[in-house]
Amino acid sequence: MAKFIDRVVLHVRAGKGGHGCASVHREKFKPLGGPDGGNGGNGGDVILEVDANVHTLLDFHFHPHAKAGNGKPGEGGNRDGKKGGELLLKVPDGTVVLDAHGEVLMDLVGAGNRFVVAKGGRGGLGNAALVSRARKAPGFALLGEEGEAHDVVLELKSVADVGLVGFPSAGKSSLVSVLSAAKPKIADYPFTTLVPNLGVVNAGDTTFTVADVPGLIPGASDGRGLGLDFLRHLERCAVLAHVVDLATLDPGRDPISDIDALEAELAAYKPALHGDVSLGDLAGRPRVVILNKVDVPDAEDLADLVTSELQERGWPVFRISAVAHTGLRQLTFALAELVQTYRDAHPAAEPKRPVIRPVPVDNSGFTVRADPDEPGGFIVRGTRPERWVHQTQFDNDEAVGYLADRLARLGVEDELVRLGAQPGAPVTIGEVTFDWEPQITAGADIVPTGRGTDIRLEQTDRVSAAERKHASRVRRGLLDEESGE
Repeated sequence: MAKFIDRVVLHVRAGKGGHGCASVHREKFKPLGGPDGGNGGNGGDVILEVDANVHTLLDFHFHPHAKAGNGKPGEGGNRDGKKGGELLLKVPDGTVVLDAHGEVLMDLVGAGNRFVVAKGGRGGLGNAALVSRARKAPGFALLGEEGEAHDVVLELKSVADVGLVGFPSAGKSSLVSVLSAAKPKIADYPFTTLVPNLGVVNAGDTTFTVADVPGLIPGASDGRGLGLDFLRHLERCAVLAHVVDLATLDPGRDPISDIDALEAELAAYKPALHGDVSLGDLAGRPRVVILNKVDVPDAEDLADLVTSELQERGWPVFRISAVAHTGLRQLTFALAELVQTYRDAHPAAEPKRPVIRPVPVDNSGFTVRADPDEPGGFIVRGTRPERWVHQTQFDNDEAVGYLADRLARLGVEDELVRLGAQPGAPVTIGEVTFDWEPQITAGADIVPTGRGTDIRLEQTDRVSAAERKHASRVRRGLLDEESGE
């Protein structure tokens, strides 16, 4: 038997971007072919999409890890790498996406609605795309970026028009089975229903869905019993129907007290969603009272006693017997009328369009602050600086010089000088820490040297490791300082 899963933790990882290619065109009689390295392909996105044919999160329960395809590296001959394949995950209508801290990221309502839960990494530029007036033939390329990785929570809030609430064994599942073609499990003991049951009901020209929400007892809104796990399935119901058991043998219960107890739980429960797709607090929904099991002895007399009091509250009251199939037609058309009234006042939700928020023109894109763990050090934070560092081949001096030029044009060098950074100060960008050299003329026109080299990185007054080793050997008398032997 298929399990009903309405809450899962999903581990998603987008694809990594492919590396750019550093290549020079080589052909007979064309000694100056020029750079022709292609760009790497972008990594694939992980996308959630609402599918009307999916009704549970069961697939994600057994397969909680989702990874999109990686982009392919660029090649010579100006051939760009292939993009990574996107991963499209089908989710039921009414799925809410939350981050690890419980913040709502997206409410997926409406068939076809999409949400990019993890964006793929950008592909690195090849050396053909890095040609400039100063760099005629770059001897490096940019590395591809890592794709986003997140742990998200998917919660399913059933999209039903009518929600049936009531004490255990009140006859909710039996009512669903006779109003629709659904065949839920039915038995004569409490908490038979452990998952919400949905059924489709036809009443003339109106078709609507009805949901049986299990486990509602006093204290459900505080986590008692099963109610807290399933109360969220009532958030999208346009109409709430109290199913009252007229044949209960519990001496401490009666129809009015049952309804009052559940009304208190509905009022105490606060829906997590507010906005254009939420219907507000449960306490404000239209109500219908269904007095079930009128076929048992003395049930009609009990119904006569409570009907007038319930009608004074402004709630329609219907007497039915799910077993004897009495009173069902009147109930069905009354529910259909309430549902149609709601639909006329609330058009169907349409897929949301993506919102593009441009970055302000005065946004520098980075911040510099003192490093609390490194005396005299600094930490640079910002999307662009950190992305540039991830794209850099640090075993290539020309690539490092290109990074220094980009940081200088952004204003990182000037900000470090303003904050009093000293030569050799450790500066951390992303996961990389390097010694700051203010005498490097970053951003200025460079003198072309060999491919993969940058002459500016050799112009430093700091003593290198080789020079320190040589001086140590001279002090110990192992070398003659004048002859070097």
